[in-house]
Amino acid sequence: MSQDNRTILVTSALPYANGPIHLGHLVEYIQTDIWVRFQKLRGHDCVYVCADDAHGTPIMLRAQQEGISPEQLIETVGQEHRADFHDFHIDFDNYHSTHSIENRELSELVYQRHNEAGHITTRTITQAFDPEKQMFLPDRFIKGECPRCGAADQYGDNCEACGATYSHTELKNAVSAISGATPVEKDSLHYFFKLADFEPMLRDWTAAGHLQDEVSNKLNEWFEQGLREWDISRDAPYFGFRIPGTEDKYFYVWLDAPIGYMASFKHLCEQSGRDFDAYWGKNSTAELYHFIGKDIIYFHALFWPAMLAGAGLRTPTAVFAHGFLTVEGQKMSKSRGTFIKARTYLDHLDPEYLRYYFAAKLGSGVDDIDLNLDDFIARVNSDLVGKVVNIASRCAGFIYKRFDGVLSQTCVETNLYQDFVNAGDIIAENYEHREFGHAIRKIMALADRANQYIDANKPWVLAKQEGQEQTVQDVCSVGINLFRVLITYLQPVLPRMANAVETFLNIPAMKWDDIGTPLTGHAINKFTPLMIRVEQEKVDAMLEDSKDSLGNTQGTKGAAEGPLKDDPISETINFDDFAKLDLRIARISKAEHVEGADKLLQLTLDLGGETRNVLAGIKSAYTPESLEGKLTVMVANLAPRKMRFGLSEGMVLAAGPGGNELFILHPDAGAEPGMRVK
Repeated sequence: MSQDNRTILVTSALPYANGPIHLGHLVEYIQTDIWVRFQKLRGHDCVYVCADDAHGTPIMLRAQQEGISPEQLIETVGQEHRADFHDFHIDFDNYHSTHSIENRELSELVYQRHNEAGHITTRTITQAFDPEKQMFLPDRFIKGECPRCGAADQYGDNCEACGATYSHTELKNAVSAISGATPVEKDSLHYFFKLADFEPMLRDWTAAGHLQDEVSNKLNEWFEQGLREWDISRDAPYFGFRIPGTEDKYFYVWLDAPIGYMASFKHLCEQSGRDFDAYWGKNSTAELYHFIGKDIIYFHALFWPAMLAGAGLRTPTAVFAHGFLTVEGQKMSKSRGTFIKARTYLDHLDPEYLRYYFAAKLGSGVDDIDLNLDDFIARVNSDLVGKVVNIASRCAGFIYKRFDGVLSQTCVETNLYQDFVNAGDIIAENYEHREFGHAIRKIMALADRANQYIDANKPWVLAKQEGQEQTVQDVCSVGINLFRVLITYLQPVLPRMANAVETFLNIPAMKWDDIGTPLTGHAINKFTPLMIRVEQEKVDAMLEDSKDSLGNTQGTKGAAEGPLKDDPISETINFDDFAKLDLRIARISKAEHVEGADKLLQLTLDLGGETRNVLAGIKSAYTPESLEGKLTVMVANLAPRKMRFGLSEGMVLAAGPGGNELFILHPDAGAEPGMRVK
C-alpha cells in the first residue's frame, strides 16, 4: 500500500521567543505534526525540525524591562514553548533556537556568499532615532496621530483605524513607543539584499508548482510592482548576530530566522550522524517542505528561495501556507476570553479534542478556520466518543469476559473488512495533500458503517440466546478489527489515543500497511476508557481563565519583528456601562502567598468595615510584606469567582507593560478605605 520510501524534511514557522503559544499558533503546528506523523506511519524517513526565533528589538527591550539578559529571557520562553508543544503531542525530531552557534555560522556563510557574488549593497538611509534610548526606531515603535483620519495611538507605518499606510515622518505628534521621547531624524549606513537579481529564477520557481495556486497568483502582483531591495541590517543596540566586517551592524531578524531551519537540522545532524548536505546541498534529492501562515508568504516564497539559490543551496520542494484562526467567527479577543493560550487550554481540556477539531476543519488552501465552541463540543462528543470509541467499548467486554480476551480464529466479514482497508488509499491521498477535513469525513463514514454492523447483529441480544456464543465472538471480533483500522487512520491526529489502543489491542506500534491483515486468534487486553466527553463547564472555565489571564502575549506571530505592545484597544463601552463599576478604596490588611500558584497572591482587603478576599495575579511584582498596609483601588461589585485556589471576591486594579513591571493603583493621600472612586 505504501509508496517507495521517501526522504523528507519538514519545518514549521519559528515561534517568536517573546511570549506564549496560543491556539492561533497551534493551527500550524498541529497541521504540520499530523502530516509528519502520517508520513512516518507510511514508513517514510520524515524529519520534523523547528526552533524559537530568538532575535530582534522586542526581545531586547522586554529583557531590559524584566531586568534580565536576552539570553535568560529566550531560555525561559523556550522552555515554556517546548512544554506546550510536548503537551499538545507535537513531536519535533529537533527543537532548537536561532540564537545558536549553528545559526550564526550558517547566517554568515549565506551572507558572505551573496556578498562575494555582488548581491549585497550599502547605502545611507534616514531613520527615526530615540534620543533618550539612543537607538533607531522601526516604524512599529513610533506612535502618533494618523495623518489621514487623525486617530490617536497609531503606529509609524499604518493606521489601524482607517487602514491608511504612510511614512513615519507623516505621523502627527509622533513619540517613541519605548521612551515617549520625540523622535529625531538620523542617518545610518544600511546593508541591502538585491532581490531583483533573482527575478528570473523566482518567476520560474514560483510558477513551477512549489506553491498553492492562490499564493502564486499573489506573487504575480508583487512581480508586477517590481522586486525591491531588502534591508537586511539593523543598527546597534540590537539582539542578534553582528554582520561580519562591521562593528555596529546586525542581521535583521528575518535574515537569520529562516536560516534557523537549516541550523536546527544541522544540530540534529551533529547528534544523529545524518548528512546535512544530502538535505540542503544544491544537488539534494530529499524533499523539503515548509508549513507557514499566510502572513509570512513574502519572506518564504521570494526572499528565502532567492537567499538559498544565491548561496549555492537547494530551494524548497514546496511551501504550504494556511489561514488564520478565528473563535466564534471573530478575531481572538482577550475581553471575550477567546484569546486562549495553549497552557490555559491544557489546564482544562484534552489536547486531542483540539487536534481532532482542527483536523476536521483543515484543507489544503489558505482559508481561515473557525473554532466554534458549541460545534467543538458536539463534534468531539459525537465523532470520537459516540462513534469511534463506542465501537471498541461495545465489543471489548464480550471478548474479554466470555472468550478470555481472544478474538475469533477467522474474520467472518472479509468483504466489509476489505472495504475498510481499501478506503485507506483515498484517505492516504487526502492526508498527503493536506485535505485533512476530507480524510476525517471518510473515516467517520466508516465509523458509521461499523456501528451499523454492530447494531444490525446485536451481540448483546445474541449473548442471551443458546448456541450463539461463536456468533457473538465473530461479530465482536469484526467490530474490534474495524476499530483497529479506524484508529490506524486516525493515528496522525490522535497519537495518545493510538498508543492507548496499541496497549488495549496488545499490538506493536501501528504501521499503515499492517491493516492489510486482520487480527485473528489474537489476545487483547481489558478495555479501559479511551476518551471522555467534553464538558461545557470545562470550556466555560477555560474562557473565564482566558479573560483573567495576565502577562505579556505580544510578539509571537511567526518570526516577524512585531510591536512591543499588547493588542490595540478595539472594543468600547458607553458611559452607562462604566457607571456600573463600583470602584472603592481598600486597604491591604494582609497579603500572603497562595500555595501551588505561580502568579497569585491572596489579599485581605479592608473596605472600611467590610473585609474581602481577593486573589490577584501580581506575585511577579510584589512580595506580600511590601503590600500590607497599602491603599489600593478595587472593583467592589464584581461577582465572586470560584478559582482553582479559592474564592475571589473582587479585583484590584493594576497597570504595566508586562513582566515584572506591574503596579497596583495607589490613591493620593487623604483617601480612606470604603471611599468610592468617582
